[in-house]
Amino acid sequence: MSQNTAPPRSQNTGTSSSWASGGTMFAGVLMLVIGVLDILQGIAAIAEDDVYQRVGDYVFKWDLTGWGWVHLILGILVAAAGAGILKGSEWGRVGGITLASLNVIAQFMFLPYHPWWALFSMAISIFVIWALATDDTSFGKDRV
Repeated sequence: MSQNTAPPRSQNTGTSSSWASGGTMFAGVLMLVIGVLDILQGIAAIAEDDVYQRVGDYVFKWDLTGWGWVHLILGILVAAAGAGILKGSEWGRVGGITLASLNVIAQFMFLPYHPWWALFSMAISIFVIWALATDDTSFGKDRV
């Protein structure tokens, strides 16, 4: 009789390493979701200029159609970076940090149009930046 046994585990597979990888995977999924929602937000702003109402007076004033194009293009790039992160590519990780940073700035400037969503999206983007910046393991590689 032969018994199947699991391969021996590496000495440096701790919970912090697997937790960081899980954070990176979750960041990739969040980037896909935020990217798709930014695309929809951009389409809504381009199609109907009266979908969003300005809340109060704000220093940064820009045409809503212009914001729609910014969100549409940024959403496409964020979703592409999220897909790259899920594939384990280095460009996806670096692009994810960069695009999540740009998303924080864009959402901050979009505050008067949709304040609660902008704050939520900023918080998600900050988590994505943290997760991608702190994971030093190779996400797409097999760990045995």
